[in-house]
Amino acid sequence: MPRKAKELSAVEVKRLTHAISKDGNHYNAMHAVGGVSGLLLQVTPTGAKSWVLRTFVGEKRRDIGLGGFPDVSLSDARIKAQATKEQIELGLDPIETKRAAKRALIDAQRQTITFEDAARRYIEMKAKEFKNPRQSEQWTSSLTAYAFPIIGGVPVRDIELTHIKAVLDPIWERINETANRVRGRIENILGWATIHQYRSGENPARWSNYLDQIYAAPSKIQKVKHHEAMPFKDVPAFMAELRQRDGLAARALEFTILTASRTNETIGDKRINKRGITWGDIDLDGRLWTIPAELMKANRMHQVPLSDAAMKVLTGLDRGADDAPIFPGAGGAIASNNFLSSVLKRMGQECTAHGFRSSFKDWARNLTAYDDEVSELALAHISNDQTRAAYARDGLIDKRRLLMTDWAEYCEHGQAIKGNIIEIGRNRTA
Repeated sequence: MPRKAKELSAVEVKRLTHAISKDGNHYNAMHAVGGVSGLLLQVTPTGAKSWVLRTFVGEKRRDIGLGGFPDVSLSDARIKAQATKEQIELGLDPIETKRAAKRALIDAQRQTITFEDAARRYIEMKAKEFKNPRQSEQWTSSLTAYAFPIIGGVPVRDIELTHIKAVLDPIWERINETANRVRGRIENILGWATIHQYRSGENPARWSNYLDQIYAAPSKIQKVKHHEAMPFKDVPAFMAELRQRDGLAARALEFTILTASRTNETIGDKRINKRGITWGDIDLDGRLWTIPAELMKANRMHQVPLSDAAMKVLTGLDRGADDAPIFPGAGGAIASNNFLSSVLKRMGQECTAHGFRSSFKDWARNLTAYDDEVSELALAHISNDQTRAAYARDGLIDKRRLLMTDWAEYCEHGQAIKGNIIEIGRNRTA
């Protein structure tokens, strides 16, 4: 008959420690505490303590966890151990009973998760993939405005076409671009819910062969809104006026136009704390601006050859440290979003700073003989196999340097006093 373990007191249990071998190795110790046969306190080298009931369930020996110490006290551990042994005497397996209870709880939770719960979990999961941190805010904002008030509290298992229509009917034609985004987001969330077994069946927010039979296609409703661009023939006169203006914002706009760059590549984006161009990005000797991949829309490093005119803008400014922004906002911080647009507004222009990229492209197509991929690469567009191949070779940096020099010359001399357009680049080898 096995020797009965001494019944330890709460104080004695508290003093129990892990084991140390003769050669100094530390390992887990299992201490019998008495009161209930098989009740042990496991102590690890880290000092963690937990209760274990070592007993037989049928013909199998099991170590059944009863919780950690001191969350489960000595007296509570003895009560739980005795109750567990009584279950076993009735022919029940405590471990299987616990697993079954857990499965039932999970199934019950899956049956009750609401659309808003699912949406927030989905957004939290996808946030790791979003390139722009504002995407999580945009998802949450649009769903909060248009979906949550109607279906936020509905269990995802119960969402049907009538629920989707209740969300989309009031906004599909009135604000179609937003409505279509909301639809797509609902579709993704319900798809995620199906994969995780929170719902089953068809996705009632899908477009193809389903909602497209109910609503007019977005392409038939939405009016495409492009960035307002200045006609390229008007750019030289505008640049002449711009050069007469003082201030860092005017120089930032001039540099942006001369490099055909995006505004957030030049001044950054204050909304997402994205920096703009710094002095460390510029190779003054090589006359080259290198934009790191993480600052580019396509997440690919981009280099911009700098013309004499672009270099003149830079050399006219005080050189800062490598990490100092070239075109900072107030107090050296990232410039506000209206940093450049305010200059255009004061000059009475309705175009946007971004629109000058279209002006540049129209000029390249109409007044030069450069191959299309040269100007596409200048705009950091890599949208076809030919342009990708050119980028993979050398980025056409030498041809783009000629192109940017011609663009700068056009911006300064393109429109003569007599109103004739000088066609730059016709004799270039493209």
